[in-house]
Amino acid sequence: MMPITSVTKDAAKLTLTVVADFPVPQNRLWDAFADPRQLERFWGPPTMPATFTRHEFKVGGRAEYFLTGPKGEKWSGSWKFTAVNPMSSFEAQDGEDNAEDENMPSSMKFAFDATPTGSRMTSVTRFSSVEAMEQTATGMEEGLRAAMPQLDAVLAERGASAAHA
Repeated sequence: MMPITSVTKDAAKLTLTVVADFPVPQNRLWDAFADPRQLERFWGPPTMPATFTRHEFKVGGRAEYFLTGPKGEKWSGSWKFTAVNPMSSFEAQDGEDNAEDENMPSSMKFAFDATPTGSRMTSVTRFSSVEAMEQTATGMEEGLRAAMPQLDAVLAERGASAAHA
């Protein structure tokens, strides 16, 4: 079963919203994003694993990562955290090293909620323009669809609670 329950593109608001449900407690889902060793196991698609070289999970902090493709090619990315509310949500802007690429999403918000069967992640990505959204939303949606089953696998491991740094 796929964890993703809905994907909504809103051209008027320039947003891509992805909702996914997981059979684990809210704090377990939060830990997967708070711990870079768990995060890098699902952030990239299966063919392009992520490596996080920095993960300062606090307001004003930065995360830096790169994806490694099958032929060894590398793509780097970063986030600047603008809000971090432990267990419930975080927001980040795409890092300034991507500023020259106006097609990159401008911001992301991840919210985590408890549900009767476990927890729900709602991810809202906001784009800078309709063109940027048209050029990157499909790839992002495919990336998230590929990443979420990997997150499911990470969450399924027993005793993999994050070390709180």
